[in-house]
Amino acid sequence: MTNNGQLNATPAKKKRFNVKEILHIFSFVLPYKWHFVVGLIFLALSSFTFLLFPYITGELVDAATGESNWMIDSINYIALAMMGVLVLQSIFSYLRVVLFAIVSENAMADIRNALYQKIISLPIVFFEQNRVGDLVSRLSSDVTQLQSTLSNTLAEFFRQIATLIIGLFFIVFISPRLTLVMLSVFPALIIVAILFGRFIRKLSKKSQDALAKANVVVDETFQSINIVKAFTNENYEAKRYNTSIEKVVGYALKAARYRGLFVSFVFMGLFGSIVLVLWYGAKLIAQDAMTIGQLTSFIIYTTFIGGSMGGMSGLYATIQRSIGASERVRNILEEDSETENSVNTSMAINGPIVFDQVNFAYPTRKDVAVLNNISFTINKGEMVALVGASGAGKSTIAQLLMRYYEVESGQIYFEGTPIDQFKHKALRQNIGIVPQEVILFGGTISENILYGNINASEAELVAAAKAANTYEFIQQFPDGFDTVVGERGIKLSGGQKQRIAIARAILKNPNILILDEATSSLDSESEYLVKEALEKLMENRTTIIIAHRLATVRNADKILVLEDGQIIESGRHEQLIDRADGYYQKLIKLQFETV
Repeated sequence: MTNNGQLNATPAKKKRFNVKEILHIFSFVLPYKWHFVVGLIFLALSSFTFLLFPYITGELVDAATGESNWMIDSINYIALAMMGVLVLQSIFSYLRVVLFAIVSENAMADIRNALYQKIISLPIVFFEQNRVGDLVSRLSSDVTQLQSTLSNTLAEFFRQIATLIIGLFFIVFISPRLTLVMLSVFPALIIVAILFGRFIRKLSKKSQDALAKANVVVDETFQSINIVKAFTNENYEAKRYNTSIEKVVGYALKAARYRGLFVSFVFMGLFGSIVLVLWYGAKLIAQDAMTIGQLTSFIIYTTFIGGSMGGMSGLYATIQRSIGASERVRNILEEDSETENSVNTSMAINGPIVFDQVNFAYPTRKDVAVLNNISFTINKGEMVALVGASGAGKSTIAQLLMRYYEVESGQIYFEGTPIDQFKHKALRQNIGIVPQEVILFGGTISENILYGNINASEAELVAAAKAANTYEFIQQFPDGFDTVVGERGIKLSGGQKQRIAIARAILKNPNILILDEATSSLDSESEYLVKEALEKLMENRTTIIIAHRLATVRNADKILVLEDGQIIESGRHEQLIDRADGYYQKLIKLQFETV
C-alpha cells in the first residue's frame, strides 16, 4: 500500500513469505488459465517421461549382465524403448514451452497495459511524490521479473518438484534402505533453503530499489541534458550515477556471496550423499540385495533429485524476487485513481465560474497555505487576468480549475454546479491551456497539434496551424507537418513551440481558456506572432490570463491582484493604475524600472 500517495517499496507488513502474493502472481494468468492448466499437464508428462529414462537405463545394464527381470530383456528393444521415451519427452517439452509462453506473454501485456492505464489515471499529487524513474522501473524491470517467472521460473519450479516427487517414488521402489541413506541430508537442505530464500529476498528487493534510484538519475539527467551541459556538470552526473550503481553492485555481490555459500553447502551435501549411496549400494550388491542395473538407476535418480534440490534453491530465490516485484506492481494497481462523483460524462461548460471562500494548501506541504479565503466570479466570455508576484497563488487557481487538486474548504462552481460534481474528463474537455513551458511529445508536428483533437481532419489541422501562425514556418521544413520535433520539442525554438501549443488549443476548441505566462519568455518577433494567434484563440471564450508582464493584461475585462494567496485588488487596468498607493501600480513601476 502507500503512505499519503508515496509508494513504499518494502512495506513492513510484507517482510515474510506470503502465500497471498504467490496467489496474486497467479491471478495475472487467470484469463489464460486453460493454457496454463494444459501446460501443467504437459509439464507433468514431460517430467514423467524424463524420469522413466534412468529406470530403463538400469534395465539395459541388467540385460547386458543377464540379470534383467523386465518383460523386455533384449538390449535392442530396450534401447528402442529409451529412444521412444526421449521422443515423447521432447514433444511434451515443446508443447509445455509454447503454452507457458502464450500465458506469460499475454499476461504481461495485460499487466503492462493495466499498470500504464492506472498510472496515467492517478492524481497529480501521486506524480509529485513519486519520481518518474521509479515508475518507469516498475513498468520495465518489475514486469520483466514477473514475465521471467511466469514463462520459465514457475514452470521449472514445478518441474523440479515433479522430479523430486517422482524420483523419490522410483528410488523407494528400487531400494527403501538405500533411499534412507540418500535422504539423510534432506531435512538440513530444506531448512537452509528456507532461511536462504528469506534472506535473499530482502537483498534482492534492496537491489531492485537501488536500481530504480539509479534509473531516476538517468531519467532526470536525460530530460535536463541542456542544463547539465550548460553548467558543465557531466562529471557530477556521472559520479552520481556511479554512486547509485555501486549500491546496486554492493547488494548484488552481497547476495552472490551468500548464494555461493549456499551452493557450496548444497554441493557438499548432495555429493556426500552420493558417496554414501555408492558405498552402501556396493555392500547391497555384494549381499545380492541389489543388481548393478538397479544401483545404476538409483545413482542417476539420486543425481536428478540432487539437481532438482539444488536448482530449487535458485528458483525459490527468483520467486522471492518476483514476489517483491508483484508487491511493487500491486502497490500501484491499488492506488486510488482520481475520484469521479458525477454521472455526467460530457457537457458544455462556459460560465460563470465562481470561487467561493476557497482555501488550499498543496498535499505535499500542508502547513503552507497557498490560497486564503479566495472569492471571485468570472462571467461567461470575460477575459480575467491574475497578476502578482511569484508564489501569490495565480497558477494554483488554474490548477484547481483543472481539478488537478481538490480544494480544502470553500467551493468552486461552474454554472452554479460544484466542481466536484463534474467528471474530470468532462471538465477538462471544456478547458484549454497554453502553458509558459510548452510540453511537446517527441513525434511529428502534426501529432502534437492533433493532440488537441485526435479525431480532427487534415483540413482542420491545417486551419488550426494557420490560425496559430504556425503554417508558414511548418512549410519551411522539408517534411512539413511530418517533421519530428525531438524530445520535448528540442528541435524547435521557443516561439515555434508556443505557437504549436496554441494550434493544439485551437484544435481542441475549448469553452474556457487558460493562458499561463504564454508570452513571457519570447523575443519581440515571436511575441508578436504568438499574441496575434492568442487573440484569435481568445475570441468568444471565457479566458483566464496568468501574467507577470502586465502589458499583456491591459485589455482584460477584470484584473485580480494577488498577494500571499489573497485578492487584494480587482478592477480594470485603468481603475487600478489610478490608485496611487495600490499594489498593482507598484508592480507596474517595478517592471518599468527594470526594463
